[in-house]
Parts: sequence; structure tokens; C-alpha cells
Amino acid sequence: MVQLIVGEKGKGKTKHLLDRVNTEVKEANGSIVYLDKSPKHMYELNNKIRLIVVPDYMVDSSDAFLGFVSGIISQDHDLEQMYFDSFLKIAALEDGDILPVVERLEQLSDKFKVDFVLSVSRDEAKLPESLKSRIIVSI
Repeated sequence: MVQLIVGEKGKGKTKHLLDRVNTEVKEANGSIVYLDKSPKHMYELNNKIRLIVVPDYMVDSSDAFLGFVSGIISQDHDLEQMYFDSFLKIAALEDGDILPVVERLEQLSDKFKVDFVLSVSRDEAKLPESLKSRIIVSI
């Protein structure tokens, strides 16, 4: 399953994402990974959550991002959930169409039983209609 937290930059999406991941880790049986553009929120995350700072790995395209995510999944068979803060930035989609990447994440989710929660810095009205059913928070 792929879920979206959407809203313009600076509206509080990261707080929602952090609250959600820190709540989910209490009930999780497997592991949880949090991908971000910087280590800024390291101390706000429960220590059972693995933080990965994506720019450290030179991910520079959406294809590279999908390969990176696939690599993380392949290395952890207990992985249950992945959270993506600043999704547009870490997936190299700031000016691009997010629909193909979200569809590929959905395929990965179905195949490997990993849930994804994405923080997307776009207004709900600017998203494709087919993604609106995935929105869990719109700010």
C-alpha cells in the first residue's frame, strides 16, 4: 500500500510523518526505514527506526531512487514499512510527474508486502486524480 501526506512546503507534513512512524514502530513486528534528505530529524525518530539520508548515496534520478528502494527491500526480509520525507526531493521528482514512481512503489508493495508512506510537497489539487484516493493527510 502506498499512502500520501500532501500539502505545500512548510505546512507540517513532516510532523505528521514523524508522529505516524513513531506510533507505528510500537506495534511493528518487523523493521521500519525512514528515508530523508538530511539527518535533521534523527533525534525525533524512535531508535528502532533506521534513518537513511538518501543524498549520501548519490541518488540523482527517479529510476535510481526506485533501484535504491529495491536494494533496501532486498537486504531486509523483515521490512514492513518505509517512510519517505521530502519525497519529491529524494526521488528526484521536484518538477516531474510522480504517478509512474508511485505506481512502481505500489508494485513493490504488492510483491514484497512493504507499506510506503510518502510526504509530498504539493497541494492536493495539483495531484493526478488517480492518486487522490491514496491521500491520508492533506494540509
